[in-house]
Amino acid sequence: MKTKNTKKKSFFSLKISRNVFGLLVAILSSPIFVLLFFYFVFFGRFYPNTVIAGYNLSGLTKDEALKTLSEKIQGPISLTLTYNQQIFEINPQDFSFEYDFQKSLEENENEQKPKTTYDIVQGFANSFFQAKNTPLGVAFDSEKLADKVEKIAQQVNKNAKAPTIEVAGDKVVVTPGVSGEMVDEAGLANKIISILALREDPKITISTEFDNIALNQEEVINLTKRAENLLNKTLIISYEDAIQKITKGEIVNLVGKKEGVDNSEVSKLVDNFSQKVDRSFQNPVFTFEDGVVKEFVPAKDGLEVDKTDLTAKIIDSLITLENLDAAEINITPEVKRTKSEYQTCDVNSLGIKELLGRGVSHFAGSIASRVHNINTASAKFKGVLIKPGEAMSFNEVLGDVSAATGYQQAYVIKAGATVLGDGGGVCQVSTTLFRAALNAGLPIIERRAHAYRVGYYEQDSPPGLDATVYAPSPDLKIKNDTPGHVLVQASIDNKTKTLIFEIYGTSDGRVASISKPKIAEITPPPEDLYIDDPTLAVGQIKQIDWKASGAKVSFKYSVTRGGEVVYEKTFYSNYQPWQAKFLRGTGPVQ
Repeated sequence: MKTKNTKKKSFFSLKISRNVFGLLVAILSSPIFVLLFFYFVFFGRFYPNTVIAGYNLSGLTKDEALKTLSEKIQGPISLTLTYNQQIFEINPQDFSFEYDFQKSLEENENEQKPKTTYDIVQGFANSFFQAKNTPLGVAFDSEKLADKVEKIAQQVNKNAKAPTIEVAGDKVVVTPGVSGEMVDEAGLANKIISILALREDPKITISTEFDNIALNQEEVINLTKRAENLLNKTLIISYEDAIQKITKGEIVNLVGKKEGVDNSEVSKLVDNFSQKVDRSFQNPVFTFEDGVVKEFVPAKDGLEVDKTDLTAKIIDSLITLENLDAAEINITPEVKRTKSEYQTCDVNSLGIKELLGRGVSHFAGSIASRVHNINTASAKFKGVLIKPGEAMSFNEVLGDVSAATGYQQAYVIKAGATVLGDGGGVCQVSTTLFRAALNAGLPIIERRAHAYRVGYYEQDSPPGLDATVYAPSPDLKIKNDTPGHVLVQASIDNKTKTLIFEIYGTSDGRVASISKPKIAEITPPPEDLYIDDPTLAVGQIKQIDWKASGAKVSFKYSVTRGGEVVYEKTFYSNYQPWQAKFLRGTGPVQ
């Protein structure tokens, strides 16, 4: 019995051992174990098949890899560039080229750091089954490299010369042109850096891009014949008063140098004709005279040539003229019309019946250029309509203020100083409109006072009733909250130096009230400032800024209707004390 039990135990132990062994084998051969084993073996070391610039760093620590690269790579070698028989040498030191081993290793290290189990699996697969040669980290002066490449390109490039077609008397003269050959400078620069970073063969064959625009003999003959077919033909494009005739050299120039038409020349023709026709719509300009709204500039539709249609018609016409006996073709392009917002017939239905408010300012003492600018700016506000519920932006109506739009140099406030600038005097116009809007009882959406008190705006007016503008901001914005349209009309009397704004519309019984401005904290101007100027002779004095007392001014604005307040606002002006400035000559007497 005892022997039997012993055998049973031995058999049982052997069975357990086999099971444990089998389990152990299963564990050791499982993908998870293999991955974990791989991860721990290469923890802190580069994975197999880690190759940088041709050097295998597999299994090395970062410090060991850095030592290997530092010992084996002494520095960049010179490059030899060839093109046909031309040879160019490039020394990387010329564009401050350097290797950055630390950066190279850090980039590979970061790429191999696992963040998830998937990263471990991917790293395992990549390292054992996919060898990849990665470049070294580099630093260089890109501008110097570009300059080096440009100088090489200049010696290789062959500039193309387009074929030409001209009419000399009654003959067509075709020059075949010259094909070009150009170096891709950006591509060459990238190739130089790639070769240096990968430590590859330093010999580069320069590749070029060809521009085969030159005509061969057969093409020259063909183009000459095609041009001769058009030599005595005429193409006419017309729309209303705009007419353009294309004959002889102009029509011949539309022929494609190899086939078809010259698309760029056709496009120029289309653009040129479109400029003669295209215009934005223009609203009629109204005036209010003797209690009646009158129109003195009629409405005009907006016009826009359909360029696609005109291009197609030109191409079809050229084909017809070239291949058929027709001597002349007339083209009328499709034109899109845009109606103006208001038509002349709307004059009596806009609700403009009476004067709502009037604003006045004076500009006596203004220099000639300032007077000119006031006239130019106020002309923009003759017959401006504001729809019910909409606001008018002074800057939008005014448009561009520059020498190109007719403005002259006069004094403006800019960057804390009074200086000469285009459009000095425009604020006389915005100030006058501000006063008219107040008297009309309209809401003022945006208004800003000047930086300092300006004498022009206090001629027959207390301080605080001014409004400065400068595109795009600050702006003066006025809302029309009346039941009908509002008509803004400016007029000027250059003899009395008086500017007047009148606002017409439909009165809803509102009454505007403007309190007397309160003036507080008056501060005297600083002492006069004298600035030495060697461009002026000794003893000569020139004033460039004028003194003004500082003050804080406020007034209350309220609008009532039937005894009920419908709008109220307090306007504040914080005028800085302003210093007079003089240039004092220190230069030689002329």
